[in-house]
Amino acid sequence: MKVLFLDAYNLIYRARSGFTKGDNYVVFNFFRGIRPLVEKYNPDLVYFVLEGRPEHREQISGGEYKSNRSNKDLNFHQQKASIIEAVKAYMPFVSIMHPKFECDDVIATYVYQHAKKGDECFVISSDSDFIQLHNMCKMTLYNPVKKIEVKAPDYDYVTWKALRGDPTDNIKGIPKVGDKTADKLMRNPELLREFLNDPTKREIFDRNVNLIRLVDLSKDTESMVITHADFDQEGLHDYLSELEFTLMLKEKTWKKYVDTFKEIKCKIQWVMTIKEY
Repeated sequence: MKVLFLDAYNLIYRARSGFTKGDNYVVFNFFRGIRPLVEKYNPDLVYFVLEGRPEHREQISGGEYKSNRSNKDLNFHQQKASIIEAVKAYMPFVSIMHPKFECDDVIATYVYQHAKKGDECFVISSDSDFIQLHNMCKMTLYNPVKKIEVKAPDYDYVTWKALRGDPTDNIKGIPKVGDKTADKLMRNPELLREFLNDPTKREIFDRNVNLIRLVDLSKDTESMVITHADFDQEGLHDYLSELEFTLMLKEKTWKKYVDTFKEIKCKIQWVMTIKEY
């Protein structure tokens, strides 16, 4: 089985770029952009994975984790809510989230379990944290911004990133360690051990590993919030029509849109609890 994982917030935030006219351009960009991504991998099952609150990372970082991010654009958040509601109502996806963990952790948990079962797994996101999945199992990571499949690193990605930090998530690295120094340390285990013998460096490194490493939620599937729907093309057409997205609703364009999604059946029986794998 081919399983596609959509990083919901990553794709919604990406939809702020491109066409920027009108009050609902984020909604337009999202629904226009999602079709070719699904068509590219022609999946049997699609997960639309939402964000919970990363309580353990906030605690580990003393509240610093992702504190550098701020978006108070009310219109954007209204569009984001509209997209999520429409996906849950009209698209043949499994919408899933854990209230106390991030989308990344949920995706990692289900990718690993599907891969163990022998399924082909594809993750759509520009978030570099997913590179570490290459160190866990066979999967494909597609960056929709760069339009490339991200290659597997020949080193442990979590260790490398813990050394140099992650400014995107406000995770400070070990002082004076950039990409080149991290690369050098990763290719010399003895040098790395010597480097981390310094208590201050070790403390920063251990904290960063706990912030960056994705969490296995396989023993907490009961807390997952899961909804699903079959493809409701009439409902989606009415929704897009109400927003006056006439370009998407032209006969040939709409037929192509419908053809992409109509064969995907949201077979919830495939979304088994981890215990059943």
